[in-house]
Amino acid sequence: MSARHPVVAITGSSGAGTTTVTRTFEHIFRREGIAAAIVEGDSFHRYDRMEMKAKMAEANAAANEHFSHFGPEANLLEELEALFRSYGGTGTGKVRKYLHDAGEAAPYRQEPGTFTPWADIPAGTDLLFYEGLHGAAVTDKVNIAQHADLLIGVVPIINLEWIQKLHRDKVLRGYSQEAVVDTILRRMPDYVNYICPQFSHTHINFQRVPMVDTSNPFIAKDIPTVDESMVVIRFARPQGIDFLYLLSMLHDSYMSRPNIIVVPGGKMSLAMQLILTPMILQLMDRKRRAGGER
Repeated sequence: MSARHPVVAITGSSGAGTTTVTRTFEHIFRREGIAAAIVEGDSFHRYDRMEMKAKMAEANAAANEHFSHFGPEANLLEELEALFRSYGGTGTGKVRKYLHDAGEAAPYRQEPGTFTPWADIPAGTDLLFYEGLHGAAVTDKVNIAQHADLLIGVVPIINLEWIQKLHRDKVLRGYSQEAVVDTILRRMPDYVNYICPQFSHTHINFQRVPMVDTSNPFIAKDIPTVDESMVVIRFARPQGIDFLYLLSMLHDSYMSRPNIIVVPGGKMSLAMQLILTPMILQLMDRKRRAGGER
């Protein structure tokens, strides 16, 4: 953790909805004039697209049916921890980009599914913002969570997460139902061992819970809308959270436990703005008082 160079991380599995939280942070950064060094978790995968296909084939041939991007073997977790540590100490660190498609790859004159060369984060950014699978990972070799000043977990209930992944991968990426289900099954051990434990290290978790039947996610024709959902927001450190203010601003919300507020799904974006904006401003104020550039 660092007062001069804060690190903010969003962690959640593929299809969990971390992109929604990222957009909220981008709005905050733009509105408050904060220069964030944005890092995508995909850039810390160990293998590019073609290499990953080859490694998966090798794993299958060796009867390893659970090799996945969720586990440490397919990721550069030590390098990710080094980035968090380096940025917290000096305000810079080594990063690269993963080029998902032809549009992203064209400016670099590379093939989609490849990485750009490693480069230093430019000097002068206000904070590091990470969004990906392992922002709060703790294993026998790394403790990434300890370096983050603000950790956000995005954790829809598992059936909703699967519905979102099925629809995204089938509609946007052209995968078959069978291929997506195979991916879900292959990732399950790593999901249990490396993704779920992270949400015990986060400072805030946002968990969307649908109010419609999702008992069989594999036949769902539509993703439950935000208006068909509630959002459970859990604070690891509720001290200093003005719950009365939040309840007054977020109509039809209620407290289910002393550290948990439940809000209508349609209010999720507003709730994030109300909760996260003061926290980011506190980080910036602490940075200023510690002698940071801002």
